[in-house]
Amino acid sequence: MPILLPETTQTSAGSLTPRQIVAELDKHVVGQAAAKRAVAIALRNRMRRQKLAPELAEEIAPKNILMIGPTGVGKTEIARRLAKLAQSPFLKVEASKFTEVGYVGRDVESMIRDLVELGVDMVREERLQDVRAKARQNAEDRLLDILLPPRPIAPDEEPSARDAQQQTRERFREQLRAGRLDARIVEIDVREKSFPSLEIIAGSSVEEVDINLKDMLPGLFQGKNKRRKLKVPEALEYLATEEEQKLIDMDSVARAAVERVEQAGIIFLDEIDKIAGREGSHGPDVSREGVQRDILPIVEGTTVNTKYGMVRTDHILFIAAGAFHVSKPSDLIPELQGRFPIRVELEALGKDEFVRILTEPRNALVKQYIALMDTEGITLAFTDDAIRKIADFAQTVNEHTENIGARRLHTVLEKLLDEISFEGPDLLEKHVTIDEAYVTRMLADIVKNEDLSRYIL
Repeated sequence: MPILLPETTQTSAGSLTPRQIVAELDKHVVGQAAAKRAVAIALRNRMRRQKLAPELAEEIAPKNILMIGPTGVGKTEIARRLAKLAQSPFLKVEASKFTEVGYVGRDVESMIRDLVELGVDMVREERLQDVRAKARQNAEDRLLDILLPPRPIAPDEEPSARDAQQQTRERFREQLRAGRLDARIVEIDVREKSFPSLEIIAGSSVEEVDINLKDMLPGLFQGKNKRRKLKVPEALEYLATEEEQKLIDMDSVARAAVERVEQAGIIFLDEIDKIAGREGSHGPDVSREGVQRDILPIVEGTTVNTKYGMVRTDHILFIAAGAFHVSKPSDLIPELQGRFPIRVELEALGKDEFVRILTEPRNALVKQYIALMDTEGITLAFTDDAIRKIADFAQTVNEHTENIGARRLHTVLEKLLDEISFEGPDLLEKHVTIDEAYVTRMLADIVKNEDLSRYIL
């Protein structure tokens, strides 16, 4: 029978064709058609694999992708949006963090443990959505028991008395939901954690050496109940959270999360070019090759021990990315090169792309600033000439300083709107239009002064 992923993953992306996946990515990322096409095919192949018999599906490994291109052209955003579209656990990690492996930093298996943690959070949140209403109802009942303790009813008591007690309780429930009891104070038992510093250790660094203090000394971390006085809304929230945890089977969540990570997880290995080095070199190149050899079994397929059980990495999709200004993909060890069969080169961005980035995507920067100022009651508008001028300034700064791609637009817009952002709450004129003249007045001198441009933009 076919391998089946959790229902939420299948229904979201399973029915999308590669062309539709690209169309979804186009809503958030400008250009880079080749990269979008590659990730769309990779995602669609995952869905195709699910429909195969298990013995054949087991043999089909994901076709990992290597993205080559300068910073700020959309590599990370494409991978992140793809994961969101597929509702897959997604982790971005810088390969350069593992350069000093064995001395400082983290071992490469930590990326799998982090991905599983994200998977657990994702599945838990989905389960919470299913039980939230029931948990709220249970929390209300517990709070009503405190506000209106149930009176013992004698066996021979008239049914009307029981009905009256129930009616009183329901009136209290209506008042609770209407907020008319918010000012009242109640006492509830609140569980407080013991030894929070050890909790941090047990959750992170100790796990790196496969020792879990919470398993060894369970009583140390259980915490104690403490009687606390809270206002009704705070008590209701605490009790609702407590009820949610009771209604969720964490063992089931862990199993589902591990399954989702194994079958649908995506890891984005950024700065892969920073560890591109081969034997025969001096200095850090040897350690760079060591890092590549550490990463290799994870990408090839191995089993990693996590606190939620053993996790296989055979079918996790790896998307690596790097600028490769100094090194080139062939500088990676051959075994690792072979694990990234799909290579796509992303194009550097220019003025035309900047204009589109400022206006077209759903989360376009111009739309973000308009929405932010709208919270102050200010109607902010940009003319077409102003948009083109902003893009022109961003391209000019990239050419004369470090080319950081679309990220330059953030710094340019922050400087451009500095006055309005600061004075916004006090402005008498609530309609502000940004035109070409305004852009030139705010940015021209900074862009002309190269030293100042390097410092500010």
